[in-house]
Amino acid sequence: MRVKLLGASALMVFLAVPVFAQNPAAGQQRIRGTVESFNAPTLLVKADDGQSFSIIVPAELRIMANAKSSLADIKPGDFVGSAAIKGADGKMHAQEVHIFPEAMRGTGEGHRPMAPDPTANISGVAGEPQERTMTNATVTGVQSRTLTLKYKDGEAEIVVAPDVPIITLVVGDASLLKPGAAVAIVAVKKDAGLVATNLTAEKDGVKPR
Repeated sequence: MRVKLLGASALMVFLAVPVFAQNPAAGQQRIRGTVESFNAPTLLVKADDGQSFSIIVPAELRIMANAKSSLADIKPGDFVGSAAIKGADGKMHAQEVHIFPEAMRGTGEGHRPMAPDPTANISGVAGEPQERTMTNATVTGVQSRTLTLKYKDGEAEIVVAPDVPIITLVVGDASLLKPGAAVAIVAVKKDAGLVATNLTAEKDGVKPR
């Protein structure tokens, strides 16, 4: 099974704000790279494409991190988010699954369409745009490798293959912003310059996806 992963920075935009769009909102900028220095509130980042950015990190911003998990870690009552693609079998197949901390329960709850993924290969179907969705919901059942998710307007079943990344979102702090740490940031342009609105940092060797 070959899938094109969303990446944590993109997924965090979907999960952490009420607007679920395939592209950044007007004025938003997504930056992936490594920390050069952090002297609060200014974060200097060397992006993967070689550009350098100076980004303001508001004191109230919730800094997030990822921890590797497995399907066995998901239980009824958990609140999760999953991007999924409809396969040739008519079922929704997860691209990745994020387990929310309790403090983020209800964030972006619902089931929404996303842009088709022309690179997906599910159940032998390749090279054709695939129906893709984002579901943030409460787990009501885990049977075999299928998650049953309940949201306020309905229910979804999503198949989770063994190779699908499952990540627990954990709340971090500014101590993660040390030189060399990988970060994924969504920032907006303001009078003061670029200001971070979402920030996921490397923790214990687990880098933002």
